[in-house]
Amino acid sequence: MIKIFSGDKIIYLTKHFKKHTSTEDSVVIKIDIGKKMRVKYKEAMNDNTIKSIYFFNRDEDLLFEYFSSMFRNIEAAGGLVKNKKGEYLFIFRNGKWDLPKGKREKGEKIEVCAMREVEEECGIKVLNIERELISTFHTYYMEERAVLKTTYWFAMKGAENSILMPQTEEGITEVKWIKKKNFDIVLQNTYESIKEVLKEIK
Repeated sequence: MIKIFSGDKIIYLTKHFKKHTSTEDSVVIKIDIGKKMRVKYKEAMNDNTIKSIYFFNRDEDLLFEYFSSMFRNIEAAGGLVKNKKGEYLFIFRNGKWDLPKGKREKGEKIEVCAMREVEEECGIKVLNIERELISTFHTYYMEERAVLKTTYWFAMKGAENSILMPQTEEGITEVKWIKKKNFDIVLQNTYESIKEVLKEIK
């Protein structure tokens, strides 16, 4: 199942139709052609009572193809960085706690993008990528055009002796190491997609 954050709604692309039923604040819709998804998506997004939208087809890749065709697609990558002390690296950007990430440049390998963005936004030296984590998806508008952003996340090891320097031109005002036991400060003021990434911590 693919989970997409879209404003105050969550969109699920799923092949498991029987696991979900329509309720007062959610709707389950079978999709067989892209045109139908366009119509039903617009209807559901304009309905303020609906918080969850489930699009169903046995082929999730086909569903994602239909969905992504409605948007300008952007790829990004970022890191969940941990040091030897067991602390995790966060940034404070635009009034919320976030993880370092940024857009992929043309021809750039996604792992290279992830490391570059972490180093640029935080002033830290990334020692290595340990493993690939989940990808997150969210939609927004940029210059009146609908955008679907896919962010690829990686678990990284960072050098805690680096001098942290927020990339202020990107709206970052603070870079901070935070222990897992103190994550409440982050969870109370972050994005739902970031919460999904933090669930990957083992």
